[in-house]
Amino acid sequence: MESAIPAHLQTARTRHRRVGDDYAPPYPSFVARHKPSVTRVVMAYFGLQTRDTPSIAAEQALDRLASGFTATDGPTHWDRARYVDEAGFTNVVTVAYWNDRQKFDRWFPRARERWTGGERTSDGFGTFIEALYPSVEGYETLFSSLDRPEGVAVLADGMSGEVLEHAYWGGMRDRIPLSQTSEMAPSGSARAVRDGARVRIIPHDNVCLIRSGQDWGDTEAAERKMYLGDVEPVLREGMDFLRDQGRSIGCYANRYMTVVGPDGAATEKSYGMSWWKSLSALERWAESHPTHVRIFGAAMKYLSTLGPAAKLRLYHEVTVARADEQLFEYVECHPQTGMLNAVEAA
Repeated sequence: MESAIPAHLQTARTRHRRVGDDYAPPYPSFVARHKPSVTRVVMAYFGLQTRDTPSIAAEQALDRLASGFTATDGPTHWDRARYVDEAGFTNVVTVAYWNDRQKFDRWFPRARERWTGGERTSDGFGTFIEALYPSVEGYETLFSSLDRPEGVAVLADGMSGEVLEHAYWGGMRDRIPLSQTSEMAPSGSARAVRDGARVRIIPHDNVCLIRSGQDWGDTEAAERKMYLGDVEPVLREGMDFLRDQGRSIGCYANRYMTVVGPDGAATEKSYGMSWWKSLSALERWAESHPTHVRIFGAAMKYLSTLGPAAKLRLYHEVTVARADEQLFEYVECHPQTGMLNAVEAA
């Protein structure tokens, strides 16, 4: 049994894990392992927001973005998803990942100018960029299977063996290397700065981002019926609560999205991604809020019924980022969009 924290990032603890060395998790899970030479990653979310179905101009903007990813220093991996938000707007969100901050810094300025800057062309749609540049000490991943990485894990060198720190409340924090010595508590408050048409959010320290996904593409008829009938509606209820009422518990914004393929068609994958005031606020929702208790209960019933035969794949990535590791920019987006909500909630 391995620690989720790789050996080269382990240090003398001043803050202890929630479980002892004799803890035995009830089922296997794995984490992504980067090469020790990787010290920082980039997670950049490029959003396009439109009142109706994306226009030809909006689709062309998305195509230009994807084409730009093939340029020198472009991302190692990207994917795209869509959803309809609380204001009824369709949002198409493209997330790109780098494991080399210098490559990102060389690539980003031109893309930024085209997406939220002076070269942006608007035909009735909004755009936004939400980016984090965490050190590898500042985030964690978790996977139910070894053979299909998602998100930032696609950049990794491989997967771990079975890890100790999961399947208990507090495991998420215990997998983040910084948790060995830091509380990762938030400080300060977010504020908005207008730069022409662009609204920039100046964030506070230790904002938390979670991306948590499901892939039911390999499930067969009975399992698929169980997931879509018993688990997904409960998950959606929790995601809708965070979207509509999350600010009351420290969730600035939540998106429950369907992943789309290269042709724009929906796949059998989804993920929720949400911005939180702190890791602690996310933990409190996960441990005790009725909406997540129901999600957890439905998932445990599903997994205990199917056991090792389950073909549903689950994963997540959780990041805690310093203020200088964050960038948020919005142009012609409604005021509940993403971290604009952090200012609304202040």
